[in-house]
Amino acid sequence: MTLIDTSSWIHLLRPNGDPVVRSRVEAALKAGEACWCPIVQLELWNGARGDREKRVLRDFAAVLPVLPIDDDVWSDAYALARRARSRGVTVPATDVAISACARIHGAAIESADSDFRWLQSVTE
Repeated sequence: MTLIDTSSWIHLLRPNGDPVVRSRVEAALKAGEACWCPIVQLELWNGARGDREKRVLRDFAAVLPVLPIDDDVWSDAYALARRARSRGVTVPATDVAISACARIHGAAIESADSDFRWLQSVTE
């Protein structure tokens, strides 16, 4: 499974999105590997532009697996945030939760956001 971050979904949804990122998301979709989590869904719905993007989000909601954000994910997110902060890395809490969600569920992350590279560096 590949947890697609909001930043990469946006490249897929927008006509001016980065074609390289778009192709990575499309490949994950075609392979049946793409998934998302509730925070990613919230971020996408919060920024959805127009009827087309809303329709695509509804279509994705009907078919994409959702990785739950349960107590294990929250515990991992708290620990990850503490480790990151102790190393001088501060990233948005939503990205910490998304990263923890992927880690707990054994999913890779597809992201166009450099915060995930920072988070990866504190988990190694």
